Amino acid sequence: MTRDKDDFPVLVAQAGILNGQRWMLNRAVIIGRDASCEVIIADRQISRFHARIMPSSSGIILEDLGSKNGTFCNGHKVDSSVVLQDGDVIQVALVQPFTYMSSDATLPLTEPTESEESVKLRLHLDKRSHRVWVRQQELIPPLSVPQFKLLQVLFEKRDQVISRDLLVDAIWGSDQAEGVSEEALDALVRRLRDRLKEIDPSHTYILTVRGFGLRLDNPIVKK
Repeated sequence: MTRDKDDFPVLVAQAGILNGQRWMLNRAVIIGRDASCEVIIADRQISRFHARIMPSSSGIILEDLGSKNGTFCNGHKVDSSVVLQDGDVIQVALVQPFTYMSSDATLPLTEPTESEESVKLRLHLDKRSHRVWVRQQELIPPLSVPQFKLLQVLFEKRDQVISRDLLVDAIWGSDQAEGVSEEALDALVRRLRDRLKEIDPSHTYILTVRGFGLRLDNPIVKK
C-alpha cells in the first residue's frame, strides 16, 4: 500500500534565511553549507556537512556530524544522536531554527491573518509550529519545550489563575511531577519572563498571584 505523503514527518524552517521552507523526512537529509546538502544554509557558522536527520528503526534520528558550532535540540547540545519527538525545536549552530513535525498533516500552512482574534493579543503563539510572537515580532531563537508548554497553558487560559501543581503536571507530566521542586518551576518561569522581556521589556506578562498560582496578562492591542 502506498503511504500518503501527509503521513511523513517534516522539517520546517522557522525564521532565519530559510523561513517557511519544509523538507519531507522519508529519507536521510543532510544539513550544511555544502551545495550537495539537501538543506543548504549559506552561513560561515555552518559546517559544510553539519547535521543529518534520517529515519531509523527507533524513529527519526538527529545526528551532529562533528560540526564546529554544534547542533541543538530543545536547547540541549546534540553530542551523538537523539530520537526526535513531535514539536522538537532544532537549532543548527544557533543560526537557523527548525521545528520537527511528526506528520505533514499537522503543519500550519499559513501565517495567522490579521482578522484572527488571537493576533490582536499582545502575545500570540501557534502550538502546532511552537512559534511565539510578542507585539507581532517573532521570538528568535524559539522557546525551549518546557518554556513553550508553560506559556501555552497560560495562553490558553488567559486571565485565569493556574495553580502551580497544574502547571507542573502540564510541563513535566504527572509521572515526573512528584520529583519537580518549587525551585525548578520558579527557574523556568524566570527564564521565560526574561525571554519575553527581550522583545517587550515594558510589560510583565506572567504574574504571580501569591498563594494561588500564575496568570498571563495578555491584553488586546488597541490600534
